[in-house]
Amino acid sequence: MIMGSVTPVALFAVPYAAGIFNHNLPVCLTNNFYGIFGEQAVFKFTDPSCLDTQLVQHESGMIVPLQHQKLVWIQESAIDVSLQTSQYDAEVDDFLRWLRTEDTVPSSVHQTVFLPPDASAPGPLSLVYLNGRSGIVAVPDDEAAYALSSFLPQFWKFSSIPSMPVAYLPVPERAVDHIRKLLASLRFDPVVASTVNGLSVTEMRKDIRYLTNEDGESGIVSRHSFAGGSRVAADWLKAQFEGAGATCELRHFLQGFAPNVVCKYPATTETSATVLISGHYDSRGSFGSQRAPGGNDDGSGTISVLAIARRIKHVGLKFRSNVELVTFAGEEQGLRGSRAYAQELRAQGANITVMIQADMIGYHVPGEPPQLGLPMYVGTPEVADFVAKISAIYSPELTVGYSAACCSDHQSFHEQGYPATQVFERAGPIADPMYHNSGDISDRLGYDLDQVRSISKVQFATLLHAAGFDLPEGDDLEL
Repeated sequence: MIMGSVTPVALFAVPYAAGIFNHNLPVCLTNNFYGIFGEQAVFKFTDPSCLDTQLVQHESGMIVPLQHQKLVWIQESAIDVSLQTSQYDAEVDDFLRWLRTEDTVPSSVHQTVFLPPDASAPGPLSLVYLNGRSGIVAVPDDEAAYALSSFLPQFWKFSSIPSMPVAYLPVPERAVDHIRKLLASLRFDPVVASTVNGLSVTEMRKDIRYLTNEDGESGIVSRHSFAGGSRVAADWLKAQFEGAGATCELRHFLQGFAPNVVCKYPATTETSATVLISGHYDSRGSFGSQRAPGGNDDGSGTISVLAIARRIKHVGLKFRSNVELVTFAGEEQGLRGSRAYAQELRAQGANITVMIQADMIGYHVPGEPPQLGLPMYVGTPEVADFVAKISAIYSPELTVGYSAACCSDHQSFHEQGYPATQVFERAGPIADPMYHNSGDISDRLGYDLDQVRSISKVQFATLLHAAGFDLPEGDDLEL
């Protein structure tokens, strides 16, 4: 990677595809890649002659002149037509009007703006670019970016564009070949079936009610990455995973953020191979409300990983590869926790052979079959194929398809060249009306713990087939 020392003159974004870097990109682009944002590959360049290159002339690309160096990408998530109400459209119009006319994030007793402890007051901002329901906002500092996130419309997300170029690390062919071999050898295994079928809905219900405080026990009002409740949740998750036999630590990554909860099981063989499954435990609530229960986003993925840990202990599983179970923080602020951890693993030369993120697996549209959605844009297609075939074997009750909803913490690992994908609740756009809402609890119409269990079975079976495992000596299939 070459870091440019000259001030960029323009930002260029083009629809991301896995082979985009195989098209003989000019140096002015390859050395100035800034990441993937809203299914767009983003570049900045310092040489005006780069405007004449073939990719920059791509009819689907966009070019934005730059006068600012700290930028935030904002975008509406892929949502079902049922969520596109007149009330929501008015919320979006008000937000965009405010962006065009105001230069600072207002402070108000009527709003709850989460900022890191000891943060200064947010500074001025400006709308640099808008294309339908995505755009770029210039901000003076991180505090202004985090404050802006508290004012986003319900179904919008944001991510900070880094100030320096980043390396693009494609998934190596040898890593993809490993997945292909897993696919070729995949067969029904009665031990795997018995193991994953033991996942407990009763335990999942108890866990999610604690994380959302529906049981009145945890006292957690919000698991926002800057809120005190996220620290309560992190400590509780660490204790639960450790009680299930994992070795855990709270890994801090940025000042003010709740930590990642990283839990490990060592391999029984001499290998660096590691299989990682995850969810994110931070949450986001309604505009102007302190409450952010995050029952589906992403309490559902978090309880999936926790249920798997409990089943590992109950069965007494030992793994032939290293295994990590991780719950990330900072996802709602632009994948900050997972990006930090994936970059750390890459710097260490870690050998992550498969990564599966569970995010939003609990909402089941009434009248539709239970579903499993796989990412349409960002991720390793071969891993998605592997997960789909696992689902057909061990959770045939799920209808499997693809979703444009993008992107969760698997993107952080994909960007570091690791084979990764996500499991999601629907083969289509987001349909949960409580997405990014203070009403995102488990005791409501559409929240389906049976579907959570079905998708968790897929995540768990993928782990078992990818990592390899052994039972305690003398154990049988009646698990």
